Amino acid sequence: MPEYRRANVPGGTYFFTVNTFRRGKLLTQEPFRNALRDGIETARASLPFAIVAWVLLPEHLHCIWRLPEGDADFSRRWAVIKRAVSKQCGHLVKHDATLSKSKILRKESAVWQRRFWEHQIRDDLDLQRHVDYIHYNPVKHGHVARVADWPYSSFHRYVQHGIYPSDWTGDISDMQCVGE
Repeated sequence: MPEYRRANVPGGTYFFTVNTFRRGKLLTQEPFRNALRDGIETARASLPFAIVAWVLLPEHLHCIWRLPEGDADFSRRWAVIKRAVSKQCGHLVKHDATLSKSKILRKESAVWQRRFWEHQIRDDLDLQRHVDYIHYNPVKHGHVARVADWPYSSFHRYVQHGIYPSDWTGDISDMQCVGE
């Protein structure tokens, strides 16, 4: 069995990727968005954290969190959030033969992939690169031509605070392919 090593820096800033089970296109549906919002509020009530950046795509999400001084337990926060979403929306996901015996024994739902990926942010440049990556992700995956057109992103908050211009990266449909 593999040994997973997690970053463990109290008060650290972390980038996360969390996927749905079998990449199901669930997360941008209203019930899942609402359940995710509720799950985050529930987690933050007892396990506070700051959300630095966020993007929600149909089958995965990326975010950056800053944890309080002396606290490095992001895994427990994700467990609270994922459990809340599964309880509220698990009935909306087809459960037929998709669940393995292992998932059933662990009382897992068909909403989330078991694990998540995290990266500890090292410095200001690393933070900026990950924030940019998060905000550009809907364009990268072909959901929109302009970053500003994706509604499920902290990009709009960054524009309101003057951090990004509203036309950041432009419109990919205006770009010509190399060699044209």
